[in-house]
Amino acid sequence: MSSNDRPTGQPTATYESAFMKACRREAVPHTPVWFMRQAGRSLPEYRKVREGIPMLESCMRPELVAEITMQPVRRHNVDAAIYFSDIVVPLKAIGVDLDIKPGVGPVVEKPIRSRADLAQLRDLTPEDVAYVTEAIGLLTAELGETPLIGFAGAPFTLASYLVEGGPSRNHEHTKALMYGDPQLWAELLDRLAEITAAFLKVQIEAGASAVQLFDSWVGALAPADYRRSVMPASTKVFEAVKSYGVPRIHFGVGTGELLGLLGEAGADVVGVDWRVPLDEAARRVGPGKALQGNLDPAVLFSTTEAVETKTQEILDAAAGLEGHIFNLGHGVLPSTDPDALTRLTEYVHTRTAR
Repeated sequence: MSSNDRPTGQPTATYESAFMKACRREAVPHTPVWFMRQAGRSLPEYRKVREGIPMLESCMRPELVAEITMQPVRRHNVDAAIYFSDIVVPLKAIGVDLDIKPGVGPVVEKPIRSRADLAQLRDLTPEDVAYVTEAIGLLTAELGETPLIGFAGAPFTLASYLVEGGPSRNHEHTKALMYGDPQLWAELLDRLAEITAAFLKVQIEAGASAVQLFDSWVGALAPADYRRSVMPASTKVFEAVKSYGVPRIHFGVGTGELLGLLGEAGADVVGVDWRVPLDEAARRVGPGKALQGNLDPAVLFSTTEAVETKTQEILDAAAGLEGHIFNLGHGVLPSTDPDALTRLTEYVHTRTAR
């Protein structure tokens, strides 16, 4: 890969940060660290500001979004902020009748099961999510040289919520539609790709330095089904934001068999869950991509010595990589001790200082 194949973008305050350098597979002063779901239930300050405010409403209050996004940056000294939102926010913004039910997750009033149901999905405009633009303006002013990562759910995961009507263990309705009516499935994912791309563009244009596409449920698919029925939509999202030059991160859970395809879809950085060692993940992904990951979130419940041992194993596996961003292999678990994350960040920074 030549340097021309790397995300460049326009030089900004965040351009020389360790996180952005790692995304571009350049030499870094230390391995950058951030955590998926670093802003949220593990922090007492988060629980305090969210008290009595429903999840979706909290995603639509710019000053609250900015405060929640900043909390882990202040507390843990992480190398990047992740925009506080939820994957269903763009769907809610275009009028889909859904809510996030505590203890359950997103629940859709009228699941998509037929062509007529696609009418729920109109185009997303910047005006639909003006609160996102406002929140990112507040954030970039406060973050300074610390990058802000934009956030969106990938077409397959959004489709799985829309078709199932809520979270699902087996995705039976989703797979039934994908196999039984491939034309309708393709139209559904294409429409969701348009909505997702528009949502990411709003975030980039407002000042996000990078974007991450979360495909939380895509590990439910076999590689051949992913390539045929899902990858075209994810590729469309990545292509839509390519011209901005910001790093594009792709992450899914249980995706060991899909790692090469996740990179092939168009990401600059491939997120790896905890099931595959980073050196093996690099072999599966191939050259020309940075990797992100991949400490098992449950390890943080063990002793400090155990956390450091497991972390060092990951740093050793990443030693030969072109670019590595330290993260968990999935999101921070709600009952995690925040101090464990602060210690982990400091450990990675200290052990990898160059």
